[in-house]
Amino acid sequence: MLKFVDLFCGGGFGARGAVNGGGSPLLAVDAWELAIQTYKANFPGATVLGKKIEKIDPSDFEGKYAPDVLLTSPECTAHSIARGAKPGSEKSRETAISIFPWIEAFDPRWVIVENVNRMKTWERHEELLTTLEEYGYTISQLLLDSAEFGTPQSRKRLFLICDQKGVTVTKEELLAVHRRKTKSAADVLEPSGTYSTSPLYKPGRAKATLERAERAMKALGKGKPFLIVYYGSDYAGGWQSLDAPLRTVTTLDRFGLVTWKGNEPMLRMLQPPELIRAMGADGHELPYGTRRDKVKLCGNGVCSPVMEAVFRKIANINEEAGGLAAAV
Repeated sequence: MLKFVDLFCGGGFGARGAVNGGGSPLLAVDAWELAIQTYKANFPGATVLGKKIEKIDPSDFEGKYAPDVLLTSPECTAHSIARGAKPGSEKSRETAISIFPWIEAFDPRWVIVENVNRMKTWERHEELLTTLEEYGYTISQLLLDSAEFGTPQSRKRLFLICDQKGVTVTKEELLAVHRRKTKSAADVLEPSGTYSTSPLYKPGRAKATLERAERAMKALGKGKPFLIVYYGSDYAGGWQSLDAPLRTVTTLDRFGLVTWKGNEPMLRMLQPPELIRAMGADGHELPYGTRRDKVKLCGNGVCSPVMEAVFRKIANINEEAGGLAAAV
């Protein structure tokens, strides 16, 4: 079993995948109290600290924990295209650099860094890679789309999979250990009638919302359900069909489901249980916080099936290395 320390752990969606792939969390850190409570509820055996990692001296834990993997998902808002034209925070970006004291304290064989692909445009990205190499790591830099791993959401993220023993990992190898049936947005939906809906054409409905819906109805015809897509840079008319994987879940309500009551279109927003399913984390619990908090927890998360694939692959590599050592 791969023991791991989880930095920027959020609500534990990445850890859910790691556990499904053969991992066991030892220690987790996040600055958001609600994320800490959620992580504890899902992984009660782990020690969970509610602090910024730069406020913690990891040397305090030397000798107490011996992780195989340091799992990190530094703050991505300063890199993400979803933040639009807002200036990025250099302090937020530099959380990626703050992982090095933890590497020094624990000396894990594997380091995994997950972030948005735009992290590669950060001026200190090459410094991050060079420093990891100076610590003795060989880096596999992969762009992975969660939809290819059987998640009903298209979420492209950069993964740095770093190994002290020189092993590289490819996307094809990850898919080989975790290939699953492709899922669509329809797979995340609760049965009809589970949640209340309201007429699309009701007083006060935003003009932009109606325009998105009308573009969808023009393309699909009346009577077919679809999703209105809010927020972010959308170049597909502000809607999507249920036949394709859900577009990227964000920290704000992004998806409105349009269904039909006779000839009348009805609208509701996707709900947290549906977003949990969209993260590929069936069975993961979000027992605390408001609905808005739960949406944010999902939007900040790592799709569980992708992390499961990564852990399955490195677990196989570790087992093969153990077998070779025994044979020698």
